[in-house]
Amino acid sequence: MKIAVVGATGLVGGEMLKILIEQGFQDYSIIACASENSVGKEIPFGNQQIKVLSVADTLAEKPDFALFSAGGETSKQIAPWFVENGTCVIDNSSAWRMDPNVPLIVPEINADQIKGARLIANPNCSTIQLVMALNPLHQIWGLRRIILSTYQSVTGSGKKAVDQLLGERMGESPEKFYPWPIDLNCIPHCDVFLENGYTREEMKLVNESRKILSIPELQVSATAVRVPVVGGHSISVNAAFQNSISAVEARIQLTQSPGIKVWDDPTLNQYPMPILSQNNDWVWVGRIRADESQINTLNLWITADNLRKGAATNAVQILQYCLTEYGTA
Repeated sequence: MKIAVVGATGLVGGEMLKILIEQGFQDYSIIACASENSVGKEIPFGNQQIKVLSVADTLAEKPDFALFSAGGETSKQIAPWFVENGTCVIDNSSAWRMDPNVPLIVPEINADQIKGARLIANPNCSTIQLVMALNPLHQIWGLRRIILSTYQSVTGSGKKAVDQLLGERMGESPEKFYPWPIDLNCIPHCDVFLENGYTREEMKLVNESRKILSIPELQVSATAVRVPVVGGHSISVNAAFQNSISAVEARIQLTQSPGIKVWDDPTLNQYPMPILSQNNDWVWVGRIRADESQINTLNLWITADNLRKGAATNAVQILQYCLTEYGTA
């Protein structure tokens, strides 16, 4: 069994390699693929070093699966090459997410939609933690509307963004990735602005949530904000339901849901924070309380590690599901 990681030298690609080790894939044949600038370099994989290959050399290896984290434009260009080469591609970019012929998968929610697909899309990092927390409630009370604001860490933008934050924090003048300083600041600007006044990141949350939850009419209003946190995204959510729901009922349901850790006791200062979500795969949910201004409506606060469950872990879970359900590709 051969598994390629395309974009292996990036933040998410590196996390994919790490999680493959954690999940027992060290005995598989792992292929690292990256841009021409990285070809020939050696990168760690457990106790060994593996050489970074070019796309052409990776295709020649005929991997069974490929975990992609190489950006949307690259994925649009080369993912079809891998599929035609007999590889099952699990893509972390936005390139294929809204393609009606490509399943958009969070395994705890809709793994059954994979159905032997050869190209599978991994959702946006914030979308994953949002739907993970809301789907268990939707299954019982019927989700109707979501109003949310994200508080997204700089790792969601990549290494250059991290360098800017850390450089500013050290009093340096680093190359700017963002249009404004990020340290000691919040920037209500994630991805590019669209004609409707929303950013592409905000519309990802709208459209991907509808697709994953299979609620095409779901009302969603999103504001995405970049905050001076290295890792871990947070979301403030106001969720309206079709049927009467209480905070107690929601807390019980979420406690029983896979992948969710309820951390919600304000009397003990227990509430989710990015610092708690880093380096683990839980979606943390707290501050669960009734909206006193609207019936059948709750407020929640959600955090998760955006590089892990928000990206790399979810992709590896899709891989594991494929292997379990369908065996080798």
